[in-house]
Amino acid sequence: MSVRPYRDIQRRKSRQIHVGPVAVGGGAPISVQSMTNTLTRDVKATIEQVQALAEAGVDIVRVSCPDEESTRALREIVRASPVPIVADIHFHYKRAIEAAEAGAACLRINPGNIGSDERVRAVVQAAKDNGCSMRIGVNAGSLERDILERYGEPCPEAMVESALNHARILEEQDFFEFKISCKASDVFLAVAAYQGLAEACDYPLHIGITEAGGLRAGTIKSSIGLGMLLWSGIGDTLRVSLSADPVEEVKVGFDMLKALNLRHRGVNVIACPSCARQQFDVIRTVEVLEKRLSHITTPMTVSVIGCVVNGPGEARETDIGFTGGGSGTHQVYIAGVAHHRLKDEDIVDHLVALIERKAAEIEARATGGDEAGAPRRREPRATAS
Repeated sequence: MSVRPYRDIQRRKSRQIHVGPVAVGGGAPISVQSMTNTLTRDVKATIEQVQALAEAGVDIVRVSCPDEESTRALREIVRASPVPIVADIHFHYKRAIEAAEAGAACLRINPGNIGSDERVRAVVQAAKDNGCSMRIGVNAGSLERDILERYGEPCPEAMVESALNHARILEEQDFFEFKISCKASDVFLAVAAYQGLAEACDYPLHIGITEAGGLRAGTIKSSIGLGMLLWSGIGDTLRVSLSADPVEEVKVGFDMLKALNLRHRGVNVIACPSCARQQFDVIRTVEVLEKRLSHITTPMTVSVIGCVVNGPGEARETDIGFTGGGSGTHQVYIAGVAHHRLKDEDIVDHLVALIERKAAEIEARATGGDEAGAPRRREPRATAS
């Protein structure tokens, strides 16, 4: 299939850092993050949540470390985690040092908020000694008092200034292994701040709409804000902040990247909303099908369309297509070609078997390529500009 330029997102050039083995920036795949909501000192519960996030595909997990008991627990959590752990630190520099020594791959900390130059040097030295990167995390709700007094209210310029001030502190300590976030719960404020930051520096950016809300509203708000940024090439790693099970954050994050052809993981189901023309229960079929396919990580595209109006056209572009037909007999397409027909009662089981077989074939053919290239509906891959 020919490359269509209107789908080609030119990613912002940025320097590259590492969070453990995960590369961030510099053209690396956009990583998906989440954060545990268990008490960190409850090691068992926290490890179980990290493992659930890892099963959902998360690349990086952040864990809050508000006290010494949490940083003591962090060592065991890091040891059991299949993904890099970021220690979330606020204000207390000793917690940052303890987290670095406990094996955290990254420290989320604002160096300007931890006190004297001596304390900053101690944290930076701990990061260097233990191979930690850092994230400067600016938030519209917790800007420094002097910046707020000067600007009067949180605004994009204030957030960018705060971020660059923190970056300058690390640069003065000859430390450059950091990324920056500039989050707000207001979509317009967050997007404008990230746009300003993207122009002002070349550090990798962790993007997010903070405190976005519950599963439905938060997904919509995050999709609008992060979609605008990703579409314009801004963003090297992301977190979708939802008042919901953290696993849902990971699912939404990957779905965003999949929709923009920036990264593919699992089955992309193209399905119609259904209408009076449907020849089977599309909504129920897709609901059950997506649950049954949640274990598949192989990138592929499947279409499930209720009638022949758009069904054959969609099927031509997908790995496996299913189109409703009359008298309870429907058409199955393989690699865009009509293959066989199927009765109503076999739909989900039959499609799951076909998709699992196709996933096995794709994996067998794989020769070490990345996630982005496997689906039949091939969109141009995002590249660094």
